[in-house]
Amino acid sequence: MTRRMAGHRWFPGWAVVHHRGRRTGRALSVPVALTTTPDVFVINLPWGAGTNWVRNVLAADGCVVRWKGVDHVMTRPELIDEATARPYYGRVTWAIARRFFPADAWLVLHRGSAA
Repeated sequence: MTRRMAGHRWFPGWAVVHHRGRRTGRALSVPVALTTTPDVFVINLPWGAGTNWVRNVLAADGCVVRWKGVDHVMTRPELIDEATARPYYGRVTWAIARRFFPADAWLVLHRGSAA
């Protein structure tokens, strides 16, 4: 269900990251929970920074994120820790993220332009 809803404008807490496999070059996608600012998307990584999709995005130096029905070209991915991620979240949003999606790493993606 998450995959079906992620990326649609009426489901703003979720998006779909479109990326390419490092070895195969295949087009892949994964639903993610995120928070946004005018400049960046911050993605919680409850399964860690070593997952294949995160490694693919880092190796490609970016990806396309479908959020609220629009494709966004994202560049300069960087991994951050909890202390660095905390300011991107409001108090309630942080409490929800920590409770339901505990993580020790987050991925910051910088906005390029709409695709």
